[in-house]
Amino acid sequence: MFRKLFSASVAQSNLHHCHLLLIPITNIQKPFTPANFIPNLVTESCFVARFQDITPFPRFSSSYSGMGDSRRPLSVPIPAVDKADKSELLRALETSLGSSFSSEPLIPNPKPLIIVISGPSGVGKDAVIKKLREAREGLHFVVTATSRAKRPGEVDGKDYFFVSKGEFQSMVERNELLEHALVYGDYKGIPKQQIREFMGKGYDIVLRVDVQGAQTLRKILGNSAVFIFVVAESEMAMVERLVDRKTETKESLLVRIATAREEVKHLQNFDYVVVNAKGKLENAVTLVSSIIDAEKAKREKSSRNCEDNRSK
Repeated sequence: MFRKLFSASVAQSNLHHCHLLLIPITNIQKPFTPANFIPNLVTESCFVARFQDITPFPRFSSSYSGMGDSRRPLSVPIPAVDKADKSELLRALETSLGSSFSSEPLIPNPKPLIIVISGPSGVGKDAVIKKLREAREGLHFVVTATSRAKRPGEVDGKDYFFVSKGEFQSMVERNELLEHALVYGDYKGIPKQQIREFMGKGYDIVLRVDVQGAQTLRKILGNSAVFIFVVAESEMAMVERLVDRKTETKESLLVRIATAREEVKHLQNFDYVVVNAKGKLENAVTLVSSIIDAEKAKREKSSRNCEDNRSK
């Protein structure tokens, strides 16, 4: 235990404040020699040490105490800010501060994101994704594998990888799919290889899945992905879009509408909801792009989760 604490000021010296501290020798296990620690006197039971510049708050000074600190800034004249050449001013500031200004980014580039876009049938997910592809660089839209037949205008390898049910089952057995499901009688799945390849190149990944697939991906990816739910402005607008597609029989149309009604109930499980209103596709695409920007500006989720866990 400390027996006494003496305070004294040294008048008119380069040491602004000095404190005398009595420390028992028995408590000293190793030589203690920081740069600002100066042994002064050793007695039978204690030795006296002086600490330089111990003040309640940090202070700045244009000169140092002559203690031989090699890190102290050099005292150089700084030209007038409003008249000096910029490069000359920068050099003078660097010299005075004792280090050069770095041009490296203050924060590392954000890691690639996985963006999961989902929603019921008839809300225009494909239209949003197509426009997003045109409006934003640095995204890779993973092409989903499916066993369903091609619709008019669809291109194999661009819209989907169209495979037979047997080929799809082989992909499942080889563990080539991140997620797969049976949807309206046909299989759909997300190939892992595309994700690995393009994330390795620094691309953000966009996955377009149905609501069932999004639930599976939430279990797999947790908070490491961003989940966006796209909806129409009303149930009537959603049904009209399904009817206008003219790709369904009346039986399958009833199934899709009933399923869509149930899927809308799951929107609370998503991070964001985007309304894709008729005639306002650009607004929906802009909102999705803004969500991506906001997520990339966040602190890394994994780091935040680690901090939260440590605080518990």
